[in-house]
Amino acid sequence: MKLQNSFSVVIPTMNEEENITLLFRDIQKQTMQPNEIIIADAHSTDGTVHVAKKFGAIVVEGGLPGIGRNKGAEIAQSEILIFFDADIRLFDKNFLENAMNEFTDRALGIATADLKPMSENWFDIFGHKVYNWLVRRWAKKKPHAAGSFIMVRKDVHDAIGGFDEEILLGEDRVYTLQAGNIAKYAVLNTVEVNVSVRRMTKDGRIRTVITYIIAEIHMRFIGSIKHNKFHYNFRYEKKKKI
Repeated sequence: MKLQNSFSVVIPTMNEEENITLLFRDIQKQTMQPNEIIIADAHSTDGTVHVAKKFGAIVVEGGLPGIGRNKGAEIAQSEILIFFDADIRLFDKNFLENAMNEFTDRALGIATADLKPMSENWFDIFGHKVYNWLVRRWAKKKPHAAGSFIMVRKDVHDAIGGFDEEILLGEDRVYTLQAGNIAKYAVLNTVEVNVSVRRMTKDGRIRTVITYIIAEIHMRFIGSIKHNKFHYNFRYEKKKKI
């Protein structure tokens, strides 16, 4: 039996000890608390699991992000699920309360929010503004949400069979489109998510943007990406024993 008017936070992790510590501290400061926090861990070799348990989170075995989110959702005891990436921050202590209020007031089935980069680089700021504009511009025809923050009713998640675990890139895009086809979707107006730019820093900003653009074209005209031709590394591979 799902708890009414409650929400569960689900976070896939892999060696996120430092980031998950910061995110847990942010959640502790929130004016509204989740019913539970579920960490779906992909065999971390650092202190991620220890930190999660110290903060009282439930830990389940994960894998790639889509797999982890599904594993967490399977045991969630709330009507609403909130999927976060491990490296986001909630600087606004009212984030969860505002998100829940708007989500329920607008009778939404799935939602996301604008992304704000934790960076002073002009390219990062401009790029995220363009992304946010495009997501809002295409909200009615092509619902889109990044894995950084997806809010969804549990029954909607179950109805579409969760995230497609065979997709290697863009599983969040496909998930949101499927959910938006059966439930009301929107970009929340009362919250924004502070996101890391570590991937863009590591892989290169231009290269990362080009990868996302080509991936979007592939998904729109060819289909879901279930191959690794994009060489998109989530760092979720198990380390080989020497």
